[in-house]
Amino acid sequence: MTHTQGHDGMDASKSKQTLSRRHARVGIVLSLVAAGMLGLAFAAVPLYRLMCQVTGYAGTVQRATAGSTSVSDRVVTVRFDANIANGLAWRFEPEKTSIDVKLGENMLAFFRATNTSSAPLSGVATFNVTPEIAGGYFNKVQCFCFDQQTLKAGETVEMPVSFFVDPALLDEP
Repeated sequence: MTHTQGHDGMDASKSKQTLSRRHARVGIVLSLVAAGMLGLAFAAVPLYRLMCQVTGYAGTVQRATAGSTSVSDRVVTVRFDANIANGLAWRFEPEKTSIDVKLGENMLAFFRATNTSSAPLSGVATFNVTPEIAGGYFNKVQCFCFDQQTLKAGETVEMPVSFFVDPALLDEP
């Protein structure tokens, strides 16, 4: 009987070591999964932005390195809207709320921003296009968008947007 107890004690010790190793492996795997999820959380916004810029998804405007080289006779109306985040003491508006453009025509539109506070303030503009399908055809050549703008107290600036609407929009059903 003494021999059996000693043998059981060794089995119990090995079993505890095996169980301890399994718990350690599970802990390591779960830690790696959590670290991976945290990394993906930080990468989600830039990856989503990149996907939207490439595909035009969610009305994201395309970025062009040069203006259009072909112009269609088809005219579309581009309407501009501007909104300010709560708490930012700026007035921000398009100089014209809409313009008629030929597809492929290189256009320049202006927005006006005024710091209505008594201190310098910074802001960053973002953009999108609706209907969403048009985002893939609206090409921004040069824009103040995504660049931090700092305005002095009471300062007003005009900010240009150079763009064209791709004539390939005509092929869209």
